This record gives sequence, structure tokens and C-alpha cells, in this order.
Amino acid sequence: MAGFTPTRLAGRRRIPVAMTIAGSDSGGGAGIEADLKTFSALGVHGTAAITSVTAQNTLTVSAVHDLPGWMVYEQIRVVHEDIGVDAAKTGMLSNAEIIASVARAVEDFNIRLVVDPVMVAKSGARLLREDAVDALKNQLLPLALAVTPNAFEAEILAGFKVESVEDAVKAAETIHEKYGVPAVIVKGGHLKHEEVVDVLYYKGELHYFRSQRFPHGCFHGAGCAFSAAIAAFLAKGYGVVEAVKAAKNFIDLAIDYGVKIGKGHCPVNPSAFIEIPALKYRALESVRHAIEDLLEKQEAVLPYTPREGISISEAINPLYARSVDDVAGVEGGVVEAGGRLVRTGDVKPGGSPRLATLLLALRRAGCEVGAAVSVRYAPEVVEAASRRGFKTLFVEPGEGFEGLIERVASQIPAGRDAPDLICCPRGVSGEGLIVVLAESAVEAVGKLLAILGETG
Repeated sequence: MAGFTPTRLAGRRRIPVAMTIAGSDSGGGAGIEADLKTFSALGVHGTAAITSVTAQNTLTVSAVHDLPGWMVYEQIRVVHEDIGVDAAKTGMLSNAEIIASVARAVEDFNIRLVVDPVMVAKSGARLLREDAVDALKNQLLPLALAVTPNAFEAEILAGFKVESVEDAVKAAETIHEKYGVPAVIVKGGHLKHEEVVDVLYYKGELHYFRSQRFPHGCFHGAGCAFSAAIAAFLAKGYGVVEAVKAAKNFIDLAIDYGVKIGKGHCPVNPSAFIEIPALKYRALESVRHAIEDLLEKQEAVLPYTPREGISISEAINPLYARSVDDVAGVEGGVVEAGGRLVRTGDVKPGGSPRLATLLLALRRAGCEVGAAVSVRYAPEVVEAASRRGFKTLFVEPGEGFEGLIERVASQIPAGRDAPDLICCPRGVSGEGLIVVLAESAVEAVGKLLAILGETG
């Protein structure tokens, strides 16, 4: 079914429009809140038809108030007539009246629909009444383009236990045959399998989408965000298989980098999809600007250039920084050549692996520090830093740079603020080292230049 495409108005750029027809989660982790975050992250204009208002948090759903069916229909109608709906998804449809109203709207306005057959919340609260199950099966599913049941929901729709990947395949085929849904995606999170295997049955073919399990991930709202992502990609013009594949990659990231809030089931993080690349770009730009500042004042810095060069690094937000690839740095460092400082390589993720490893170790030790610049050790630099009131941590090198990192982390008590300087007079390669720490690479270089200004 083709979605409605409004007339392009003069001076207005047409962007894809997706709609969520679902309940509201006052905790912000699932429902329309998760869906709208997903639409925004994927560059789709999100619209909403609220079906129910829930009072819930990460632990429980304490109250549910359903809107009348006519009001749900009216929300869909007015959006369709003015803005258009390229694709939509349903979430919580708690009673037969609401389902009938949604089905009427889908049929009246020829909406491409992804059905997330929400039946039970993560907390265990039932979100679909018994009398609504038949309405979902017989009125809504035959109008849908796709349906995304988990194993429990697939059992109800297919009529048999779904525990293995083989069961999921059979369930997907059965749901297609029973209700006429062209695309059936049985999610693999609850299947007994080493990996998470989502099974898609579409146009007589089976497609398998595999991913690792995330034992420390967040899952509240995962089904909502996954189905919303499929709708968003459909609205952007993707085919069904491509939309499911892209949505799978999206939700894996949202689960892996979930938001650790509340005392119960923590919610997925749809923003991870855009925040990670944005933060990496920002860190790269910060290191580039820091290098420019350094080179502009290189006369002051040149005497303190290590043989291996000056390293500059900046890590992205602690929520996302896990490996050296999450830390921007200059490959090869800034070195002396012909009496001048020159950058030897590109600024790239993981470009200064040693300094990146040190920053990550400091983060694990509880220090709120984001960037660093390293220069050759000199007593006058330490004295100048002391005169400016900067805090200094002295360490022995240990066995190589890895030993230095271990010693640094072990000497910072839990909850202590990060030092401004880490000084290793004997160094790790026969040459002493000073690492200046700050929140950003530009700030770290600025702090270094301020210290060096005191040495003169």
C-alpha cells in the first residue's frame, strides 16, 4: 500500500513523515516517547495518535487510562489530511474499540502499517485485554504491511509454543498464512539460542538477522523502538527487507548503549544512533583546533617536544566511550622537523592509542576528564604549574606505558577529582613525560600554554 504524499508547497522541503499510534509512557522509556525519539534520530518527522495514558516507571505500570476510539481515529485523520503519513506503527492498543478505530483509519487513509502487538510490559503488566486479542487478529493484522511479535506474542498469534529459531520460522509462516500479513518478523530476544536471531518471512522468503546478546544492555522500550525504526525506514523509501535490517542495527545500538536510569528495567537509547557519530566528529574537530593552537605558539612548546612527538587526544562522552576508537587523536603525533613542529598524520579515532588508553583508564577510575596532551618532562614546567595552582600527580613508569597506566589508575582514590598534570620524571622510554589533563583537547592545550608562559 502506498502512503499519502501531500502536495509539495512552494519553499517547503518534503521530509518523510511517520506516525506512532500507541500509549504514552510517563517514564519516557517506551510507547510514543520511545517512538518519537526513534523517528527524530532517524531523520523522520514524527507524529502521534495517543491511544492510552499510562502512569509507569521502570518498575511498574500503576494506572492506565484509555482514550475513546473516536479520539484515536480523529488524531490520525487530521494528521493524514494536513501533513500526510508515509508509514505508521502501532504499539499499545488496549481494547477492541481502539483497535477497531485504528483499523478503520488505516483502511480509510491507505496507511502502510507496522504492528507491534504489545501485550505485556517489561514490568509484567498486561497491556492488551483479552477481548482485544481477537480484534487485533481479525481486524488489524489483515490490514498491516508488517508485524513484529516477540516469542510470547508469536505464540498467541500462531497458536503454538515458540522457543527455538525453528519455531520462530514456523510461527512467521503461520502468522502470514492465518492473517495475510505480508511481512512477519519474529524477534529473537526470548528464543533459546546463543545469538539473538530475528526471523523475517516476506514474499515466500526467509531472512535471518543475527546479533550478539547484550547482558548489560537496556531493554525497556526495545520492541517499541524497533517497530518505530522499521516504520521510519519505510517512510524514507526503504524496501521491507532493507528496513528491517537497518532497524535491527539501530535497535542493537540503542540496547547496547541504554540509559541506566531507574531501579527497574532501564530504557533503550534511540539517541545513540546520532549521538555517537556526532560526538566523534566533535572530538575530532576539537583535536584539530587544539593542534592549530599548539602550532601557533610552537616557540614555547618546541623545547618540550618528546622524541616520539606530542600526543593530543579527546574522548567522547563517558556514556559511549569504551575503546580507543572512541577517542580522537593525531596519528603519529606532533613532532619536531627542521626546527619546527609539524603534524605527522591525520586526526582520527584511535589516532593516539597510548594517550587514549590512559584517558579511558582515568574514566574507569572515576575521574571526569576528557582530554590530554603529553610533552617532555621538565622540572620548570612542574614548578610553573604549581605556581598557577594546578594539581599534580607523580607516578613511576612501571613496565612500559601499560604499567604507567596501571599506576596512575591505582593512585587515584575513588571519587577524587582528576589531577591537572600527571608527571612521570623517569618516563617509559628513558624520557620523562608530563600529561596535561582537561575536559577538551583545546582546553588541555590552553592549560599547557598557560603553564609554559610561566616558565619564561
